[in-house]
Amino acid sequence: MKIKLLLSAFAIMLCMSSAFASFPVKRASVATETTITTEVSNDEVSEAIPAAYAGKDKWIAAALWFVLGGFAAHRWYIGSPWYWNVLYILTLGFFIVGHIIDIVQILTDSYPGL
Repeated sequence: MKIKLLLSAFAIMLCMSSAFASFPVKRASVATETTITTEVSNDEVSEAIPAAYAGKDKWIAAALWFVLGGFAAHRWYIGSPWYWNVLYILTLGFFIVGHIIDIVQILTDSYPGL
């Protein structure tokens, strides 16, 4: 009983101590004046964008939904937050309704992240 009381008091003290900073912190902004002017055509800009920044392919997401949809593979591919993906797996695709909603949003390009 004493150990439970001691651990509870320690946990409460730990939570309270990390809630507030002990001193205020002011951030100083550093102004730099750098101006670079170059003319670049749109073709050069589109070639410079890496493939990682381009949108995700909806057909790959649809294939992942079909093959590994129960494990939220399409959601991991598109970039949904990890906690929603874990909840998706634990609730079996939000009780199958979310599974169907996902494929409709993927095929209509309305899924966030596509």
